[in-house]
Amino acid sequence: MPALPYIKPGNKIETGGIYVLTMALQLLVSGIAMGFVYALTAVEYTLIWNSSGLLNFGHEKVIMLGAYIFAGTMMLNLGTGMVPGVVATLILMALFGVVIAFTIFIPLRHMSRLCAIMATVMMGNIINEAVRLYYGPEAMTVKGFMSGTFRLGGLVVAKAYLYIILISVVIVAALELFMRKTKTGKAMRCVASNKTAAALMGINVQQNMAITVAISFAICGALGMSVIPVFSVNSSMATMISLKGFAAGVVGGFGSLPGAIVGGLALGIAENIAGMVFPSTFKDVVAFVVLIIVLLVKPSGLLGKKR
Repeated sequence: MPALPYIKPGNKIETGGIYVLTMALQLLVSGIAMGFVYALTAVEYTLIWNSSGLLNFGHEKVIMLGAYIFAGTMMLNLGTGMVPGVVATLILMALFGVVIAFTIFIPLRHMSRLCAIMATVMMGNIINEAVRLYYGPEAMTVKGFMSGTFRLGGLVVAKAYLYIILISVVIVAALELFMRKTKTGKAMRCVASNKTAAALMGINVQQNMAITVAISFAICGALGMSVIPVFSVNSSMATMISLKGFAAGVVGGFGSLPGAIVGGLALGIAENIAGMVFPSTFKDVVAFVVLIIVLLVKPSGLLGKKR
């Protein structure tokens, strides 16, 4: 995981408590931003798990694909701004999710978990090789995308982190409204609770699963776009994001959407606070230390229920 540009020196030298407070605020903002990244990753795991009982072990490559699609559309330089690129990425990722649902998750949901694991791993490998063949092995960047810093007194924060927080809050709020206020969202909750009962009530479980995977992949597309300023667009950009997102889901309580968000924020803030005490090289270890502690103290997760 590359070093995160959350601390930048101001014009004046700050000492004592002001410096510590400024650093703490910068770490908090960047921690919340990365926490939301892990939270959205955990949400994707949770949505697919609740609908199919399977895990997407090709998750990191799906995030990478979203980043590459957006970067590729921006490189076309059509002069129309980034909105068409964002819309195109979300639509293409959702359509890809429907294809994957009908080729992997729906056919394999009644087979052994090992078959599903291998299928999603192979999906990730295929995505990786397809991207490498089409875009080449070199890393890509999107110049000017969410660049710059926000200054408030001595506080200097990369705008990318503020955008990540804003995008994440919008996605979480939209998903919550969709799940609670729409007929499709209520059906998704019903399927997540009891697939057999949902089928008996007339809910098309397969169609519901396809919609869920489409939404999950669209979230991955949004996630891939939002982390471009922090991680350069390359084949391994989402490896640690995926691992920490899985850890966030377990910490919060696997299968719980609120738990996924709480777990992600907890890990993001914890690893940044640890960055003040320990060398930055130990930062990636923090999430897994927290995971082990939670599993020892409360195996069901912070908001999970005992099964």
